[in-house]
Amino acid sequence: MTFPQKAFRPLLWLLPLGFLAVFYFYPLGNILGLSLGEGGLGAALSDVLGRASLRGVLGFTIWQALLSTLLTLVVGLPTAYLLARYRFPGKGLLRAVSGIPFVLPTLVVAAAFSALLGPRGWFNLGLMALFNLSSPPLNFVNTFAAILVAHVFYNTTIVIRMVGDFWARLNPRIEQAARALGASPGQTFRRVTLPLLAPALAAASLLVFIFDFTSFGVILVLGGPQFATLEVEIYYQTISLFNLPTAAVLSLLQLACTLGLTLLYARLSARLSRPIEVAAPERSARPLRGTARWLAGAWLAALMIFFALPLFGLAARSVTRLDAERQQRSAVETGLTLDYYAALGDNPESSIFFAPPLEAIGNSLGYASATVLLALTIGLPAAWLLARRSEALSSRVLDPLLMLPLGTSAVTLGLGFLITLDQPPLDLRASPLLVPLAHSLVALPFVVRSLAPALRSIRPRLRQAAAVLGAAPAEVLRHVDLPLVGRALLVSAVFAFTISLGEFGATALIARPEHPTIPVLIFRLLGRPGALNYGQALALSTILMSVAGAGMLAIERLRFAEVGEF
Repeated sequence: MTFPQKAFRPLLWLLPLGFLAVFYFYPLGNILGLSLGEGGLGAALSDVLGRASLRGVLGFTIWQALLSTLLTLVVGLPTAYLLARYRFPGKGLLRAVSGIPFVLPTLVVAAAFSALLGPRGWFNLGLMALFNLSSPPLNFVNTFAAILVAHVFYNTTIVIRMVGDFWARLNPRIEQAARALGASPGQTFRRVTLPLLAPALAAASLLVFIFDFTSFGVILVLGGPQFATLEVEIYYQTISLFNLPTAAVLSLLQLACTLGLTLLYARLSARLSRPIEVAAPERSARPLRGTARWLAGAWLAALMIFFALPLFGLAARSVTRLDAERQQRSAVETGLTLDYYAALGDNPESSIFFAPPLEAIGNSLGYASATVLLALTIGLPAAWLLARRSEALSSRVLDPLLMLPLGTSAVTLGLGFLITLDQPPLDLRASPLLVPLAHSLVALPFVVRSLAPALRSIRPRLRQAAAVLGAAPAEVLRHVDLPLVGRALLVSAVFAFTISLGEFGATALIARPEHPTIPVLIFRLLGRPGALNYGQALALSTILMSVAGAGMLAIERLRFAEVGEF
C-alpha cells in the first residue's frame, strides 16, 4: 500500500466513527449519566423496577414482541418458501407489495388499519349500513389483536427477503440427495434444510423482534392508553410528565436489551452471504403444478389481500365524505370528495404552533433531502471499508458499530439529543440540522447494508489497473467504484429518503412544534375531534404511503443483483 493510500484510509474511518461518537455514543452516554443520578445504577434500576406499573410495561413489551415475532414467522416462512422454490405469475409484484409496509411509517400503518377496521372504518361502516346498526359492531382499534396484526403486516417482508433470498440460493440438490436416500419431506426439512437456514432464520427473527420491541406508532394509535411498551412509556415520561431521570433509566434498560440483540444480529447477518452450497436462484425455482398450485395460489391471494386491503382502504377513505346526520341514524351515506386534500393548506386555528399540512410536507421534504446527503456522505466510506476483504478490522469493529442504531429506539435517540445537544459547542436545539441528524442515524444501517454488497462485488483487478495507471485513491473511487455501484447508490438514497419521511419516534421529541413533519402532524390530527381533522390525517397518510410505495418499487427494481438484507 502506498503512502497516499495509507493516509487516505484513516480519513475514511474518521468520518463514520466520528459521526457515531458525537451523535450516538455521546447522547447515550449522557442518558447513562442521567440514569445513574446520585445513588448509582443499581439504585436507579431498583427504583424504576420497584414500581409495579413499570414492571408491567417491561413484561408487556417483551411478551408482545415475542408473540408478534412468532406470528410473523408463521406468515413469512411459507411465503419465503414459495418465493424461493417456485416460479409463478405476479411473483415480483407480491414481493414489492409485501415490502411497501416496511418502508411505511408505523403511524401510517396504524392509520391504514384504523381506516379499514376502526370505528369509522370500511368494515364497520358496511356492517352498520347492512344491519342498520347504531354503533360500530367491530371493536378492533385499542385491542391487543390490532397490535399483533399491524406488526405482522409491517415485518413479514423481513422474513420473506432475508430467509427467502437465502433459501433461493441454497442448492436444491442437497435436499434431493436426502430424498433419494429415503428421507421423508419432513425429515429432509428438519435435518437438512432447517440447519442450513438457521443463520438466516435467526437473523430475521432477531430483527423482527427488535422492531417489535421498539414499536411506537402502532402501539400509540392502535393499542390505546391501556397498552404501553417501553418506547411509549419513555415518550410519556418525557413529554407528559417531564420526568427525564425515569425516562433515562427506561431508555438504558431498553438499550441493554436491544443492543445485545443487535450485536448478535450483526454476527449472524455476516453468515447470510455464505451458504454451504449455492445455486443461481433462477435455477433452483420450478413451476407450480397440481394440487400445490391451487393451495399456493390460495395462500398467495390471501396474502396479497392482507397487504393490499389496508393500503387501498386508507386511500379510499381519504377521498370519502360521510353524511354525519345519516350516520347517526345508522344509514351511512358516502360520497367522493377531495375536500380533505384541498384543506391541506389551511390553518383554521391561526396559531403559530399549528402548521398547515402543506408546510409539514415541505418540512419533511427538506429534512429528507438533508438526510440523504448526510447518510450517503457517512455511509459510503463506511460501506467501502466493509467491502474491502483485506480490512478484517472493519468487519470486527466497524460493522457491529454501524448496526447499533438499528437496535436503538428512535425515542431513546430523541431523548439523548434533547439532553445533550442543548449547550455550546453543540447547541442545536434551534438548528434545522437536528432532525436530519437523528434521521441519518436511523437510516445509516440501511444505507451501508445496501452499498456494501455492491462495492464488494467490484473486481479488485479494476482498482489495481487504475492504480497502476496512476489514479489516486480518490480518483479510483470516483471513476471506478461509483459508476459500478450507481444502482446501489440510488437504492441507498431512496431508503434514506423514505425512512426520513416516515420517522416519528425521535422527531416527536426533537422537532419544534411550529415546524412539524408529516408523521407528527398526522398524530396531532388523529388526536383532534372532527371529520375534517380525521380526513386530513388520512390524506397526509395516503400521500406518505404513495411516496413510500413508489420508493419500495424503485428499490425492488434497482436492487443490486437481488442481494442485500433489506
